[in-house]
Amino acid sequence: MLCYICKQKEATVHLAQIAEGQMQKIDLCDECAKEKGVQDVTSVSLASLLMGMAGAVEETKTEQHGVQCPVCGFTQADFKKTGRLGCSACWETFDAALHPLLKAMHKGERHSGKIPSKAADSMALNMKIKELADELERAVRSEKYEDAAQIRDQIRELESKLKTARVRT
Repeated sequence: MLCYICKQKEATVHLAQIAEGQMQKIDLCDECAKEKGVQDVTSVSLASLLMGMAGAVEETKTEQHGVQCPVCGFTQADFKKTGRLGCSACWETFDAALHPLLKAMHKGERHSGKIPSKAADSMALNMKIKELADELERAVRSEKYEDAAQIRDQIRELESKLKTARVRT
């Protein structure tokens, strides 16, 4: 099993934590474990470790020192203890720390769950139509009417494909 952080070396340190009935696991190589300060595994919180992974913990502490959610009063220290946020406003309050954390934990910044293949085709067409509509609006604003006409034709073509795809399903 590869290290969760560097994704290059074999993981030799395996941490698991059960918080509020849910198990969280992380596997690290020796170097990454030492770099994150994991020597006494009994005193390590996974949330704290993951926050450290997201970017330098020291940077985050200085940026977020004293920052508190205006809605629920949650602090970054509370997040490190519990591994959870207090409310939806916490996402905006702690965005600077959470964004790199989530990026490190997941493949991307946007959720792309599984969807039926027929729906995927329709979604792709709809996204392309939306992109072209934005491009059409920019072309009209900049008075590039010939370009706008071509874009309009592309949109119509995609819309007709979308209609025929819906009829088949």
